[in-house]
Amino acid sequence: MELEQIITEHIRKSISVKESILSSPAVMTSIKDAATATVDAYKKGRKTLIAGNGGSAADAQHIAGEFVSRFYFDRPGIPSIALSTDTSIITAIGNDYGFDRLFERQVHAQGAEGDIFIGLTTSGNSENIVRALHACKEKGIKSIILTGKSGGKASDLCDICIKVPSEETPRIQESHILITHIICCIVEEELFGNLK
Repeated sequence: MELEQIITEHIRKSISVKESILSSPAVMTSIKDAATATVDAYKKGRKTLIAGNGGSAADAQHIAGEFVSRFYFDRPGIPSIALSTDTSIITAIGNDYGFDRLFERQVHAQGAEGDIFIGLTTSGNSENIVRALHACKEKGIKSIILTGKSGGKASDLCDICIKVPSEETPRIQESHILITHIICCIVEEELFGNLK
């Protein structure tokens, strides 16, 4: 396959998934619901806890950075913790309890009632995300999960599930970052739009 053909194919597939999101009332509603829940939590002085594995861990860190620093314009930072960033915590939990409990332990330790948990899992079946969702229920933390088309186990355990209409991991991850950027934009606008 020619390089230009590979490049073109990837861009077209990415565009196609985004168009599928635009034409899906269910997905659009879930994005709106997730943004509204996050805004409400921040207005009440709460925080977000964000988690994922691999590329989704990098996305969790990226989004926490947008909340704490800034997105479109200068404004006060808002509290957000990426649960995949502290190597001492990660290795301690992994060593003492196992990787499956990585986010569950942190939700119990760092989370409080009224917070928002945002989990990114392309399959919806990442055990450490699934266990974190159980911890969210115990703590009174609202959960938002971004998955692929099937939703996996996580879709039945969370409060809001945003299912990207694709089964291809790179396309799902590209859409996750788009969707979380939209949420960041709405949060920033709703909380600080008057500062622009």
